[in-house]
Amino acid sequence: MNNSVKSLLAVLFGLIAGALLMALTGHNPVEGYKYLLQGGLKNPERIGNTLATATPLILTGLSVAFAFRTGLFNIGAAGQMLFGGFCATAVGLSLDLPRALLLLVMVLVGFIGGALWAVVPGFLKAKYNVHEVVSTIMMNWTAYWTVYYVIPGYFKGASLETESRQLPPEAMLHQQWLSDMFQGSYVNLGFFIAVIAVLVVAFLINKTTLGYELKAVGFNRHASEYAGIAVKRSIVLSMFISGGLAGLAGVAQYAGNASSMQIGILPSQGFDGIAVALLGINAPIGVLVSALFFGILYSGRGFMNAMTEIPPEIADSIIAIIIYFAATSILIERLYRKLKLRRAANKKQGE
Repeated sequence: MNNSVKSLLAVLFGLIAGALLMALTGHNPVEGYKYLLQGGLKNPERIGNTLATATPLILTGLSVAFAFRTGLFNIGAAGQMLFGGFCATAVGLSLDLPRALLLLVMVLVGFIGGALWAVVPGFLKAKYNVHEVVSTIMMNWTAYWTVYYVIPGYFKGASLETESRQLPPEAMLHQQWLSDMFQGSYVNLGFFIAVIAVLVVAFLINKTTLGYELKAVGFNRHASEYAGIAVKRSIVLSMFISGGLAGLAGVAQYAGNASSMQIGILPSQGFDGIAVALLGINAPIGVLVSALFFGILYSGRGFMNAMTEIPPEIADSIIAIIIYFAATSILIERLYRKLKLRRAANKKQGE
């Protein structure tokens, strides 16, 4: 059974479980799923909003997937996204440049901010074998408190101390022609950044020597070292790229989907990226499709709740169940093999 089939089965089982939850709580599953899909895909505006919702998920999913492919478990995408978004926001509020140049600088600074935030766990892993799960979680909270202090101190909003000043229009990823194309949706240039990132990472992993070396280190660190690959450098570089992708998610979120930063919030997209990567089988194109699917669920749950009495938590439960089946896909494979062997045995007895 290939990985794509496992992901599709995880989605199918999740949807079936969601239907059972709706039925057990006295609601019509067909009606619930109808409005859930309409909420994400009913018209061009809702499609655009779904794409915007999926954009940071694509980038955080890509961040986690890239680290997975190179043998690392990056739990710090939330902190890297937050710090990358903060760096981009600081540039947007501080520099007076032509719009094209300003946006380019914000994207680069956001990438570098997230990348540098991930380099610390990468260095600790490479030099002292500190587990990246622990260090990336700690860096999440370091980013949280850094932003919590700096925003009110240096970039405080005009009316609220809990958020930054609004970014000027020239520092936003919004494009009027794009919004008009989707009938006023808040889809923005961040989606194109995400798609480009998917293509670049796919090429890097599958078509370059660097990608081969990073994957080799992920498969077997000691064998790679014996083969002459610079393992410590590869670990740091892998975390650098992974963190940079999460930093781009911060740019897309805080300069695209929003226009300011709020303090006291770790972006949930950083943690949702783990689920996106699992369902996307850690493949760049798989992550893109997985993030779009999650975008539909997130965009549609509010509409489902508005049109029916089904609580939006049902959609969250569906997502959680899908994640569970994606994470335990080995159990699905074992069940498939068992059924296959039983069928072969029955066939042999019949002969």
